[in-house]
Order: sequence, then C-alpha cells, then structure tokens
Amino acid sequence: MQLYRNRIRRKARQRIKQQDNFNPFTDLVNRSESLLEQQSATTALSFAEEGTKTRRNGTHLPRSNSIATDEYQLATESPDKKKQSNTTTKVFDGYSNMASHPHGPPPGQPHAANGTSGGGGGAPIPDSYFTETKKGEVNELRNLLRNFSTEKDPQRKRDIIKKVIAYMTLGIDVSRLFTEMMLAIETRDLVIKKMVYLFLCNYATTHPDLAQMCTNTLVKDCGNDDPMVRGLALRALCSLRLPQMVEYISEPLRRSLTDGHAYVRKTGVMGVLKLYDLDKEAFERGNFVDILYDMLRDSDASVVSNCIIVLNEIMSTGPNGGMAINRAIMLHLLNRIHEFSEFGVVQVLELIPRYIPANEEEGYQIMNLLDPVLRTSNSAAVMATIRAFLSLADNISGNDVEAMQRQVVGRIKAPLITLVTSGSPELVYCLLKHVESLVDLCPGIFDDEYRQFYVRYHEPTNIKYLKIDILPKLTNPDNAPDIVAELAENVADVDETMSRLAVRSMTRIACRNVGGPGCAESIARRLVEMLDLNVSHVCSEAATALTAVIRKHPSLKSFIAPPLPRALRYVTEPSGKASIVYLLGECGDVVREAPYALEKLIDTYDEITDPDVKIALLTSTMKLFFLRPPEVQRMLGRLLGKATEDVSSQDLHDRALLYYRLLRAGSGNPQIVEGVVKTSVVIPDTINFSEEDDGELRAALMEEFNTLSIIYGKPSETFIREEFQIKYVKMPEEHPLEPSTGAGAAAAPNPTTNDIYAQESAAPEVAAAAVAPPPAPTSDQVVDLLGFGDGAAPAPATPVSPVGLSLVPALAMSGEDYEAKWGGVADADAVVTTVAMNSIPASTDAVEQSLMDKHIMTMASGELDTEFKFFLYAQDSVSGTVFLIQSNISKASPDDPLMILTIKASGGGNPSESQQKVDMLMEVLNAALG
Repeated sequence: MQLYRNRIRRKARQRIKQQDNFNPFTDLVNRSESLLEQQSATTALSFAEEGTKTRRNGTHLPRSNSIATDEYQLATESPDKKKQSNTTTKVFDGYSNMASHPHGPPPGQPHAANGTSGGGGGAPIPDSYFTETKKGEVNELRNLLRNFSTEKDPQRKRDIIKKVIAYMTLGIDVSRLFTEMMLAIETRDLVIKKMVYLFLCNYATTHPDLAQMCTNTLVKDCGNDDPMVRGLALRALCSLRLPQMVEYISEPLRRSLTDGHAYVRKTGVMGVLKLYDLDKEAFERGNFVDILYDMLRDSDASVVSNCIIVLNEIMSTGPNGGMAINRAIMLHLLNRIHEFSEFGVVQVLELIPRYIPANEEEGYQIMNLLDPVLRTSNSAAVMATIRAFLSLADNISGNDVEAMQRQVVGRIKAPLITLVTSGSPELVYCLLKHVESLVDLCPGIFDDEYRQFYVRYHEPTNIKYLKIDILPKLTNPDNAPDIVAELAENVADVDETMSRLAVRSMTRIACRNVGGPGCAESIARRLVEMLDLNVSHVCSEAATALTAVIRKHPSLKSFIAPPLPRALRYVTEPSGKASIVYLLGECGDVVREAPYALEKLIDTYDEITDPDVKIALLTSTMKLFFLRPPEVQRMLGRLLGKATEDVSSQDLHDRALLYYRLLRAGSGNPQIVEGVVKTSVVIPDTINFSEEDDGELRAALMEEFNTLSIIYGKPSETFIREEFQIKYVKMPEEHPLEPSTGAGAAAAPNPTTNDIYAQESAAPEVAAAAVAPPPAPTSDQVVDLLGFGDGAAPAPATPVSPVGLSLVPALAMSGEDYEAKWGGVADADAVVTTVAMNSIPASTDAVEQSLMDKHIMTMASGELDTEFKFFLYAQDSVSGTVFLIQSNISKASPDDPLMILTIKASGGGNPSESQQKVDMLMEVLNAALG
C-alpha cells in the first residue's frame, strides 16, 4: 500500500513539473465559476474541498478554514446572489488578479516583501492578505471603530462598543482592540466612557503594558468638570490594581476625598480600600485613616456609610475587629440613621452589637430610635435591628436577661413573620433558620403563628424540611392536635426525606410531652398504624420512633407491643429491623411470641449483614433470657457461639464476650447479671436525649446571630480559617458618663459635652506631662482621630486661640424666625449633649429665670406628665451667631436629673469657630443649671 501511495505522489509531481504556468488559484477559480453556471452545488463542494487539500499539502497558501468556507458558499450560491455578496466578490477578485498575473503583480504594483510563490513561478502572496482582511468579528469591530463615519454617529459608536463589551463578557479576547478603545475614550458620552473604563479594567491585570498606556488619560479625566466623569475615571484608575500605578493613584485619590460632589467623594472612599489592598505602605504614608474618621461627619449619608465599610475592612485584623467606636460616634450615626439608604442603615446597625450603652436609659433610647427600622421591607435591615436589640438586651437587662429577651423577641415577631411569608425562597430559608434560633431562645413566643409554618405545595424542598423541623418547637396543648394532624398528612408525601422528617417531628412532640394529656398516646397509636403501611421507609422510621417513645413513656408498651412480631417479617431496612428487635426485648413480658420471633433471626444469623441488627438481637435475647429462661436458654447459647466467632464487627464481638463472661462468672448469683442486663432508665419529660441536648451550641450560635453560623448551624471557627476570623470586641471599655479616676479620667472628654466634634481642650496637666507625641496610628491600632476619648490614649491637643463669647442681652425673636432658622440648619450639624442638674425643677419658671440671667432667652416652654420641654435661643454679639436650643428634662430619674439639649448654630461663618462658641455656650449652661 505504501509503495502504491509513493508511486501516485511521484506521478503527481511529474505532472506539476510539466505545467510550468500552473497556478492552483486560477485552476480552482475557473473550475468553481464553471460549476456556478451549471448550478451543481454537490460537485462544487467536492472541488472546493479538493482546493483546500491542495493548499494544505502545497506551499502556496497557509492553512485556512475560512477560505474553504467562502469557496463553498460561492459555489453553492446562485449567480444573482453571488453579485450581492461584497465580501465574497472581493476575495475572488483577489484570486482573479493573481490568476491573470501568475508571475507577479500588474505593472505599477510592487511585489510583496514576504510572499510565497505557488507552483512554478506563482505570484508571491503577502502574509497580511490572510491576516488583516480575513473575515472575523474582532477585525470587523476594529474596522468599524476606525471608520470615520462612526465618529459622526454617537449611537452607532455606542452600539459597536456595546458589542465589544458583550464579546469580552462571553470570554472572547478582544484585547487587540485596546488602541481603538483608547481613542474612543475622548468623548462626552458617559455611557461610552463607562464601557471603555470597564474594558480597561478588565484587561489591566492580563495586559499591564497596555493598561499603562491609559494612565495619563484617566488622570486627566479625574480633573474633568463633570463630577460623573471624575468619579468614573477615579474608579477605573483605582481598579487597575497594578503595583506600578500606586504613584498615579495617591494624589487623585486624596483630591477626591475633598471634592465638592458626593459621588466623587464616596468613590474616593472605596478607592482608599483598593489602595490599602494594593500597597499598605503607601496607604499608611497617606494617613488615610485620619481622613476617613473625619469624613464620618460628611453631609452625604452614602459617603459616611462607605467610610464605615472601609474602616471596618481596614481595621478588621486589629485588636477591635473593626473600626474604633465610642458614644459620640454612635450617637452621631444613630441621630442620622433616617438619612441612610437601606444598605447604609445595615452598616450602622452592625456597629451596635459592638457598642456597650453608657447606662440602661441610653439602651432604651437606642431601641426606641431603631424601632421604625423594623417596619422596613428590607430583610437585611430588619435582621440587623434584631441582632442590635438582642445585644442591647444583654447589656442593659442586668440579672433578668431572659425576660428582656422575651420582650425583644415578642416585639420583632410580627415583622419577621411578614418577611417569612413574602420573600423569595432563598431569603425565606435564611429567615426561617433565624426564626428557629429565636424559637429555641424564647420558647412559646411564636406558638400562635404556627399556621405560618405549614408546608405549602409550591415551596422548595429545603424550606419544607425546615418547616417540618420547626413545627414541633411551636407545639403546646392548644395547637398540638392541629400540628400532629398536619405532620401526619406529610408522612404520606412522595418525598421520602420529608416523610421521614414528619415522623421524627411527631416523635419529638411525644417525647417532650408538650402536647398536653393524651398527646403522646395519640402519637404512639399513629406510629403503630404506620408499622402496617406498605411503605418501607415509613415502617422503618415509625419503628425507630417507637424506640424513643417507649424510653420516655414505658406505660405505652401495652398497645405498642402486639404488632411487633408481624412487623418484623415485613420491615426490610436495617435500622427499622434493629429497632423492632430492640422493642421485642423491651416488651418481652407483654409479647408472648417474642422469643420465637427472635429465634427465626438467630437461625438465619449468617444471612444478617448489618451489625446493628446483630447487636440489637444479642441485647434483646439477653433481656428475654432473664424474663423467660426456659424458652431462651438454648437459642441464647447458639447466638453467643456465633457472635463470639463473628469478626465483622468489633463491637458485636466484644459485647458477646462480655455477656458470655458475665453469665459464666455470675452463675452462682444471677441477680447481679440480671441487674446489669435489664437496666432500664426512664428519662423525665424535662430532660432531652443526649443527642438533642445542644444548649451550648445554641448559645454560641446566638453570639453570631445574623451570620452564616446560623445557616450552617455551627460556629464560625469551624468553617473559617483562623487567619480570616475577626475578633469580636465590645466597646468602649470606659464611658464618658461613668465616673473614673486617674489618667483615664483626665483624657476623657467633658461629661456634659459629648458631641460628635472633637474636644480640643485636653486637661492642662496631661498636655504638660506629655514629652513627645505618640506615633502615628496604624490600621491595626485603636485610634482616636476625632478626640472621642476611647481607645488608645490621645495625643496632647494642639492649643487653640481663645474665642470669646458674649451673649446679647434681652434678645427678641419671633416664632416664625425661630422656625425658619431651625429649619435652615441641617440635622446632621446639630449637637446633641446633656447638662447635669442638681435636682428636678419645681416648674419651668425657675429654669427660665436662671437662663435669662445668662442672656439665654426662652421662646416657649411647657410641663408634661413625664418631662419639661424648653425652646431656647441666644446670640453672640461678636460674630452674630444665633444659637437655637431644644431641650427636655425627664422626670423619670429624680436621682440623676439631666437636661438633654439639641443645639444648632445659625450664621457666624467659620464652622470651627462656631463649634468653639457652642462649647462655650455649654459652659454657660452648666454654670446656670449645674
């Protein structure tokens, strides 16, 4: 065969040499065109394939599947349709030109520099012919992007770039279009800019050399007049994630944090986190932690929420497991919580479990402030609020933690049930897992909502299974008949797992005896009826359930025992058979034919493969031996002989030897052996089986409420590696409202002025004692950037020039002016503070007179059943700043009376000077009322 092939090849080479002017392109085109005229598609295909083989075996053309396809399409199309195909016509025009000039290009056309000649004296073919102009999506897009007419039609350009992004999303490498996409970035169309930025970020890591080409353009766009362009450019610049880009990122990032537009600022905050991940040293040099803490006072809530996210992420590996918080920070964020989006609300609420309230009253005030969040439709916000409530209940309830927890769970029950009945399946499952934890924490709270946990036909199986597990925990004497009937219906479900779970849930109700008198007996009768069902898994599960019921209620033997010998013949599953054998041993005094039923198993011992059945058989036979010795003696001997020689199970072998040695040693006093073998412990209703006693685990899971630990049912250290675990620390250790001594007390802010702004006036003796300033804080240290007074000892305050405060005497203001000025100052700029009073005033007149003596006037006042209310105002004669004050004095705490004030400063120009004047006003208020 090989000789035959070689002979054919030699003849073919001889024929080619005889045809000096042979050109395979000309020959292929001529034959294809003649076949087009004859309308023979089948023959044309064979010639096209022959041409493909010629190109692949010869040296005239590189291998190309696309050319063969074009030839086939040309050969099979009609002449009229062929004329309409521009691409095919161009390709064959090239072929025709090469065929008409076999020895080179026409006069006036240069030869190709890197060509290959075909046959004897064929025309040189340029390499670029089949690479630049071949058909392909990427090359087509390149030509469209380069087309000048595209620039005139923005919509067309946008569609082309959309197609590029679509190809990139599908995994097609379009990095060859990098230059064309870079040219497209010079546009005012935000949509195009956003898509181009996405393109750049996608190929930055795989093509770092190309990404550096766009650095100057992005830095330039960071200074664009349009804030959207500035934000998009900054986000793209920070998303390049290249080490060599750090020097270009830092300065635009710093400028963005002080930008006048909120979108740019919040984009810059997230860019800080990307810089931290890219280069921690550059992040530390930029002192961005200080800047982020200062930005917690930003007027835009989205910027503040981003700051919380970034600070928590950066400081997650520190000793506090997140950003440092104290009373001033928490009060500031909670007073603005209505400004945050749902996502921002969640970020603020996640700080509350780490915060320790200063006293019980503050804890209740925070709860009242968060109560409206429970009415939102966002499940994340509701769950975060529930966790905050549970944390506050632990901190403020003292010794009566359980009662406080029950009040909290009772309050959150309604919104939680609403979310469970109206969410997506994935969301409902997560919520049900948390409901299950709350039911374990406070039994009885959800009992009246048991119908909401009935299984619905359209629900996914995981939700059905979870509802079946929750129903026994909601059972009480009032609803037990309904729940047991519902579970009995689910036993007949076609889903085997669900059927088994329903039987187990009924068993839990019977064993815990929570259904009232007669409930356990009713469930036991249902289980006995299930033994006669012709469903193997139901019979097996019912037998296993009866073993648990009889351990809790031995008095139920009388009606459990009769069907056992019959059920032993029909149950096929090993677990069910082992359970029935165990029951025969327990009920041997009631079932007369129990020894004979077990004897049949002993005779077929060699056919039993499951070790659990063998162990149950050995145990039951020993118990029957002491109940009915004459009937069981011989069969027990045979069984011990077989079991001691059985090596399939070590437990079985050891137990058989134990029983044999006990019988042999106790032959003189069989009562001792009987006491060992027939030991039967009745477990009280209040005690669960050891396998169900998971109180420690539930307590550990409640510490991680609203996390994956609840979903997985295990603590986080079991599924999170140690290096990624976050240390959970509650703060602050010392409150400014609590009395303290020593250096810690000197470093704390004034107890009566706990506002969000920094307390600049540190104790003089502390400042004098400081020899050198402390080192700059790192991301892993507790920082006190706003002078909040918590965490590490603060650096000595920088001395400030004193600003005087002189209040205008006998100032007059109308109610309309008061309302207008109050509304003209944002709530975020208000200062919330307290003034400690010696005693609760007898009336409002005493307070008004004391304040009037200090030139603080009263707009209105009143006395209610629980508090006094005042609307006050004053004006600085130097700067013209008007101080508007709303305050109340609660009558609920006569031993520790406090005036709670909300102060707004209107006018005055310089915010820092106004803040200092507010501090001075507080000193005046303390002097008047303290």
